[in-house]
This record gives sequence, structure tokens and C-alpha cells, in this order.
Amino acid sequence: MQPYLKWILIILAVPAVLFVVALTHYTLPGRDIVRLVGTDVKRMDVGQSSWFWASPDAGTNQTWTRDVRFINAVWPDGSPRVYRNEDTNWNWPPYFKFDSGNITAEAQALAQQKDQWVAVTHYGWRIELFSIFPNVVKIKRLKGPDTLLIPWFNILFFCVLGFVLTMIYLMVKRFKERNIDPVLEDIDEMTDNISDNMSEHADAARDKVVAARSGFQAFMKRWFGEAKK
Repeated sequence: MQPYLKWILIILAVPAVLFVVALTHYTLPGRDIVRLVGTDVKRMDVGQSSWFWASPDAGTNQTWTRDVRFINAVWPDGSPRVYRNEDTNWNWPPYFKFDSGNITAEAQALAQQKDQWVAVTHYGWRIELFSIFPNVVKIKRLKGPDTLLIPWFNILFFCVLGFVLTMIYLMVKRFKERNIDPVLEDIDEMTDNISDNMSEHADAARDKVVAARSGFQAFMKRWFGEAKK
């Protein structure tokens, strides 16, 4: 039963792990080295993919149909890259972004500068099939498209996460050693004692049966003699 239970737990854990990985990949900041080419505002009907959209500007009406700011860019190889520019307000993910208008103005100014490369910090995914766009968080000027960007925040996040998971594992292991293992050992010992007692009682009962049968056979021989062959 134990191997089957182990595989059941593994099967149940796989979707949870995949969900955590997807949530982490979507939420953590990423940085793209691109060149800005312009900005745009579109009237969008946020429907089935509303989970992948942020909030309207702080202080405006919270409606599903609204104007959304976009920032257009190109990769170093010339392929397009489009971002949305929405406030996150106090919602998830906790970027506390309230300056989407300022970012649009900054993007417009940078788009007018020739060969100006920037690092666009964003979160989210670009899924064309569902009209899902990553959301811009910050724009930073770069000297060129070959600038090395080290994701210090993500490295720190995973280090802290690894430390927390390790501490949880050690706490659970220590709790198991102090509280669960002794109980299991007592149960095993009690089971062994019960098994031994049952074996002893079974042996005693078998001896009594053998003795009773021998006594009965002796009685029959004494009164009726031995059976003729």
C-alpha cells in the first residue's frame, strides 16, 4: 500500500508544482533589451482573459471596456515586441504601479531618439492567440543592445525561497523525528508484542489440543483396545 500511496502523492503534487512555477514565471520581473518605436492607445474589451490584465488608471472607472496604453518596440533582430502599460494599483502582482501615464511620456520621448536602446522591466506573458501582453513596470536607458543585465532581484528571490523551503523541510523533519517517529516505533513494538503473544497463545492452544487428543486416544485404547488393521 505504501508504494501506491507514494505515487498518488506524487501525482497530486505535480499540478501544484506546475501552478507555482507558472505563477512565479508570470509574476517575477523580466527585462527585455529593445528599441522603442512608439506608443498607442486602443479601446479594449477585457473579457475571458481578464486575469491577465491589470487595473485601469488609479481613480478612474473600473469598467471592462476601456482605453489601454501600449508601448511598441523592436528586438535587436527587428522583430516586434508590444507591451501594455497599465497601473497595478494595490492589486496583484504587488508592483504598486500608479505612473502608467508618466511611463507613456517617457516612452514617447525615447522613441524619438535614434538608436536608443532601453531595458524594459515587465511582468506577464505575450500570448497572441488570447491578446495577452506583458505589462511595463519601468524603462531604463542602455548604452547598446549588448548590455549585460543580471537579474539580481530574481536571484535574491530564489535564494530566499530556497532558504525558506530548507527551513520548512528541517522543521518538518525535526518534528517528525521528535513526535511522529516515537509513536510509530511504539506502534511497531506493540504490534510485535501482540504478534508474539498471539504466537504464544497459539502454541499453548496447539499443545492443549495435542494433549487432549492423546488423552482421548489413550482412553479409547484402554476401554476398547487398539483398532484392528
